[in-house]
Amino acid sequence: MARLVPLQALLFCCFIPCFIPALPAAAQGLERCEGTLLEAPGSAEARRPAGLLAVSMRLMAEGDTSDAALALLQERLAAVRSALQALAVKELRVTSPSTWILPAERNRLRKARAQLQVSGNLEPDRLQPLIRQVGGLPGVRLSPVTPTADPTQDGAVRTQLLGEAYRDAFEQARTLGVAMGLPRLAPLEVKIQGGNLRPQPMRAMADAATAEFDPAELPQPTQTLSLIARFCAR
Repeated sequence: MARLVPLQALLFCCFIPCFIPALPAAAQGLERCEGTLLEAPGSAEARRPAGLLAVSMRLMAEGDTSDAALALLQERLAAVRSALQALAVKELRVTSPSTWILPAERNRLRKARAQLQVSGNLEPDRLQPLIRQVGGLPGVRLSPVTPTADPTQDGAVRTQLLGEAYRDAFEQARTLGVAMGLPRLAPLEVKIQGGNLRPQPMRAMADAATAEFDPAELPQPTQTLSLIARFCAR
């Protein structure tokens, strides 16, 4: 009867005699293995070039009344929209505005404030104009700029990571199998645990530096994949 032996347990048993109970192959959903079942994790990671920059910003305005704050906000939105369109923004999105009354302070009358969110996608080479031309407009507060990977490459990158993660698991199992005197491995089962694409945001404000902002310095999106592979060792 085959035995399912995790790598951690096998490493322990290589030095200290221990008993690992036999597990029925049917209970594991595996085909029959006339040997020892080895289980090994595998993982892989790839850094993706930035296809677009996901940008967002908060736009604010103040006035003596809510109507005055909204009117000024509308004027500032027109300027922001025009600047973004000049930078060939894609998927421009504008939220509905919100208003509230600010508490009165010493030597200052009570004011009303209005704000909304603007977001969209830009080509990476538009980073410098975005920060200087848009980030410098009145009432604009830029949020982190997030590089995003080209979605048309997702399938190819996932296939690459699957192969690398499987080879990682296979090499771990093979190394241990050789140490146990079981050099022959037959794959039985692979369970994919995760394949996440993590964007890497970079905060960039209009007055952050005097030198130009280089899109090549932005952190690249990172895609990872992990799996668990089981082998029959003989």
